[in-house]
Amino acid sequence: MSELNGTQKAVRWHPPSYDVRVDDIPIPQGHSGVHDVHICGHEFIGEVVALGSSFGAESAKGRPPLYSRLEVGHKVVSPFTVNCGECSVCRLGYTARCTGSLLFGSPLLNGGQAQYVRVPKAGGTLFDLSEPSTWASSMTETEKEKALSNLSDSSLLMLADILPTGVFAATQAINHPKVQPFITGKPWPLCFSSAPVPEGLQILDEDKVFTVAIVGLGPVGVCAAVSLLDIVSTRKIPFRIIAIDPNGSRREKMKAVYGAIDEDGKAGGEFVVVSVDEAKQKSKEWTHGVGCTAVLEVVGNTSALELAYDLVRAFGVITSVGVHQQRPLPFTGGNAYDKNVSLDFGRCPARAMFPPAFDLLVKRQDIFGTIGQPASLIDKIVDFGQAEESYRAFDKGEVGKVLFDPWK
Repeated sequence: MSELNGTQKAVRWHPPSYDVRVDDIPIPQGHSGVHDVHICGHEFIGEVVALGSSFGAESAKGRPPLYSRLEVGHKVVSPFTVNCGECSVCRLGYTARCTGSLLFGSPLLNGGQAQYVRVPKAGGTLFDLSEPSTWASSMTETEKEKALSNLSDSSLLMLADILPTGVFAATQAINHPKVQPFITGKPWPLCFSSAPVPEGLQILDEDKVFTVAIVGLGPVGVCAAVSLLDIVSTRKIPFRIIAIDPNGSRREKMKAVYGAIDEDGKAGGEFVVVSVDEAKQKSKEWTHGVGCTAVLEVVGNTSALELAYDLVRAFGVITSVGVHQQRPLPFTGGNAYDKNVSLDFGRCPARAMFPPAFDLLVKRQDIFGTIGQPASLIDKIVDFGQAEESYRAFDKGEVGKVLFDPWK
C-alpha cells in the first residue's frame, strides 16, 4: 500500500461530554488504532487514493469483485458499516451484522468527517461509482451510467446511510406477514394461500386500507416517507400515512417534500403531517379506534417507542430503525402479547439495500438532488469551520441535513 504523509483536518468527538472539535491529526496509515477520542461521521463519499495488498487480479480470486476491479482514482461511496462481503451473514444480505462489522464514527473505527478515511475490508464494503457493473439495479448498465453522470456528490452521499435506512424501514413494513391481508385483499391466513376465499369471509374495501404512522421526521424519517409513498403508489395499494414529529420545522420540511412529489408518486391515498397529540386523534379517526397497521419508529428513544405502541393496532407491526441505547423498553412482554404486536428492531444493512436505494435516489431527484430549497433533504453544505455550530444546531432541531466539505 502506498502511504500518504502529513496531517489532515477532521471533526472529532471528545467524550464523555458533548464536545465536538475540528482537529489537525495524522493521515491514517494502514491498520491504525482508534482511541476514545475519535473522528465523527458515518457517511462519506470520495476518491480512492491508495489500495491495500488485498487488491489485484491475483489476490482477489473468489472474493468480492471490487478486490479485482477497484482502482486508484475511482469514485466510491461507503455504507456506514464495514462488511466483508464473504461471510454467510453478508451472503444472506444481512450486511449490517457481518461477523467482522464495525461502525464508522465510533471508538472502534474512525469516521468519515475528515479529509482522508481508512476503510477496512474495502472490497466488500464500498460501492464503486466508477464501475456500475459491480452492483445490481433494476436499471440497465447504460441507464445506470447515464443516471450517475447526472447525480451530484451531495445526492450520492445519501446512499451512505439515511436513504437505505429509510428504504429499509418501509420495506420491512410493507413485506411483513401481518401486512399481507391489506396487500392481497384476503384474510389471515388465506393471504398466504392460492385457495379461494369462501363466501362470507371476504374483507371489505375499507379493511384493505394500509394505514401507517411514521414517528420522527428527521432526514431518515423523510426518506422513509418518500420510500413508502413510492412503494404504495407504484403497487397501487390504498393507503393512509400519518407523519409525526413534535418539531415544527421538521414538520414543515416534510410538508414541503410531500408537496414537491408529483401526483403519480403519491396517488391512491392520504398523507398528513402532524404533532404527537394530533397523531393520536388522526389514528382514531382514520381507523375507527382500531389503530395503525404498521408504525415506523425512526427516532431511537423510549417516548417514540411508547407512541408507536399506542398507535399500532392489534396484530400490527412496529419496525424500529432508531438507535436505542441500553435502557428498558417502554412496554412489557404482556403489552406485546395483549396486542399480538410484532417488533422489528435494529440497524439497516445498508450495503445490501444499496440497489433499491439507488433506484429511488434517481427517481426522486426532486427531493434528493437539490440543496437549500424548502423541499430539499439537504439544507446546506459547509466547511469544517462550521462543524461545531452545525452539530449544535442539528441537536437543537434548528437545522436539518448538513453536509461537510473537508476541502472547502
